[in-house]
Amino acid sequence: MSEQERDGRLGIGIVGNEPAGAVLARGLAAAGHALIGASISDEHAFERAEALLPGLQRLDENHVIERSELVILAEPAESLAERVAELTEANVWVPGQLVMHNVAAYGTGVFGPALDRGAIPLAIHPAIDITGTSLDLTRLREGWCAVTAPRPVLPIAQALVVELGAEPVVISEEDRGTYAEAIETATSFTRSIVKQATSLLAGIGVDQPGFVLSSLARSAADNALIDASPELEPPFSEE
Repeated sequence: MSEQERDGRLGIGIVGNEPAGAVLARGLAAAGHALIGASISDEHAFERAEALLPGLQRLDENHVIERSELVILAEPAESLAERVAELTEANVWVPGQLVMHNVAAYGTGVFGPALDRGAIPLAIHPAIDITGTSLDLTRLREGWCAVTAPRPVLPIAQALVVELGAEPVVISEEDRGTYAEAIETATSFTRSIVKQATSLLAGIGVDQPGFVLSSLARSAADNALIDASPELEPPFSEE
């Protein structure tokens, strides 16, 4: 067992270009875990990750995976399954290693081939609109993360979310599709409505219509969320 495992810390590696990987790695590093390095092929994506993680080591994926107790597989939904299959075929997984993805639509079933090589799967999706900047860290501390994992390691996934400062909500494997639809609906409709409203104000000559509508949009969204969840109290929208 490594020194990191003995003191409760994990060595964390990032594989993939999606910005959620660096955001979650930064949050976990702030909680005391160790950053091993990242295999990020896209130059812009690496620069964005390095801004969040100064001194980030850029390594090839084999070295990242070999050295990490927790691998954040930062892949988009459309290529996640293929990427898992590629890495499994390359025989890179370390038995007993935690492997996490951040795609809303998938639980842990997408890791099928990797499970045969001893990988321990976690699916953690932060329910925020990811920007890839430090702003996401603040939003995480006010937000929730969907968690799907095999029952024996579910507490580990939940603990990681708590270390990020977020609240875990357990989503079953069969419900991930519905969860993803809810996330996409909330995101796309919010963007569409704000765009339409700001265009109307711009059309009558209002300067900076986004700023004009910002308090209204936030308060209306918060009030709608309170109406949808009566257990929430007004401070939810005032903090």
